[in-house]
Amino acid sequence: MAATVREAERDPERGRPTGPDTDASEQPGPSAGEAAPEPLHRSSSVRDALLLWVGTRAGMLLVALYGILLVSGQNRAPLLERWKHWDVDLFRKIAEFGYDGDPKLEPDPGLPAFFPGLPLALRLVHLVVDDWTLAGLIISFVAGAVAVAALARLADLEGPPGAGRWAVLALLLCPPAVFLFAGYSEALFLAFVLPAWLAARRRAWPLACALAAGASCVRITGLFLAVALIVEFVVSRIRRDGWTSWWRGLWLALPFAPILAYAAYQYSRTGDWLAWNNAQQTGWGRKLVWPWEAFRTTWDSTGGDDGFGPMFRMEIAAAIVGVLLLVWLLITRRWAEFVYVGLQWGALVTSTFYMSIPRSALLWWPLWVLIGRAGARRRSVIILYAAVIGPLMVPMLMSFLNSSWTG
Repeated sequence: MAATVREAERDPERGRPTGPDTDASEQPGPSAGEAAPEPLHRSSSVRDALLLWVGTRAGMLLVALYGILLVSGQNRAPLLERWKHWDVDLFRKIAEFGYDGDPKLEPDPGLPAFFPGLPLALRLVHLVVDDWTLAGLIISFVAGAVAVAALARLADLEGPPGAGRWAVLALLLCPPAVFLFAGYSEALFLAFVLPAWLAARRRAWPLACALAAGASCVRITGLFLAVALIVEFVVSRIRRDGWTSWWRGLWLALPFAPILAYAAYQYSRTGDWLAWNNAQQTGWGRKLVWPWEAFRTTWDSTGGDDGFGPMFRMEIAAAIVGVLLLVWLLITRRWAEFVYVGLQWGALVTSTFYMSIPRSALLWWPLWVLIGRAGARRRSVIILYAAVIGPLMVPMLMSFLNSSWTG
């Protein structure tokens, strides 16, 4: 028995012993890159997460059905048509016609900005579901279920018990969570990135990198995940293994492969290796600027009378939340998560103007884990969060259904 314990101490891939004789203060916590012991209540946590997912989606559907009659006035478009706005239709164009768009129309220069993961999934589902919009909703529903189950497991891994269900609730009550229902890429991305990070925390590097490669097929954010995995791997090797087992790091190249393949594909059709990036400028007028210029442009837009003012204020609020999250990650020395969130935040606040920061915050899983952990320790935290943040989802949902810009 003693030999087994000593072997486990030498080989962190098999875990470390815990028990009544183990001094928890002598063991580095999760912030040091360690994988915490797997909680015994994980099955109930996953069950609660799935119930929350189904329940909130059903509630959102009810709001969509009945709220339309109360708020929409003369807008009597069918329910499915109301989920076809903005990027949903752009994904449909790519899935149906490719990156040149509808041959009957002028080519859309912004299409290369969207990675092929979701359009490919749409094509597959469309083989059995004739309606493109419905196919997107189905993908988001299934992918979202996978994502919340993984988020619950990840938060419970951090502890304390019960953190998983509150982390999921915090995510689902967030106003931009409407995009987890719609046929956008956020749900599909989270279905890859959260299991990937869960696998990384357990030091299952081949699985983590394979899942991260799937995330790289869906969004450019997969690039930030790939860099964060490198940081997590290095920190875990130094703090747990010394200089052994570095050969496992070869797997870390895998998440970069889909990004390079997509860049090569766009180069073959446009002659531009950065077509996905340059499409942001040609399609939406976004380019790299100094952060103070981006803030000033966004701030000046908050007082406009064009109806976009509230959304730009929400963009600024989300950017502030990102700053607070980064400070917390830095203080707690969660280096890999800091890199993942920091790279996203940095890219968003150095664009011409703030755009899609609240929606991108859906992908900041350390934020939802943090709220879940706080809610598990103090129930008043999650009650206050639900009371203040939850009601904001309704106007966000109605804005999307009425084709108002919601980020």
